[in-house]
Amino acid sequence: MTTLKKVTKRLARARRTHAKARISGLPRLIVRKTNKTIYAEIMDDSLGKIVCGANGLKLKETGIKAAEKVGEKIAELAKSAKITKISFDRNGYKYHGQIKALADAARKAGLEF
Repeated sequence: MTTLKKVTKRLARARRTHAKARISGLPRLIVRKTNKTIYAEIMDDSLGKIVCGANGLKLKETGIKAAEKVGEKIAELAKSAKITKISFDRNGYKYHGQIKALADAARKAGLEF
């Protein structure tokens, strides 16, 4: 493995763990994305379980519109599980585009970050 790859992997790992290190006992909204869709799940670290999850696999839209719908759906599922305050774990992704759209839609639907 070249030196550049090692440094890139180390920095990516640092971004992910840095976001997780600041969590203060709240459930996490974990975001993951692929080229085709976006996934969101809420995990309670005290229990070590996934509380609820949503994805854009069955949606006809892609990109930012799909991220907004997934954000709304995850907020509804969180409310039904009686969760209102969460910490946002963007999993090393930059806060723009789909990640920002998902977060904004979840905030509009009633989740507090």
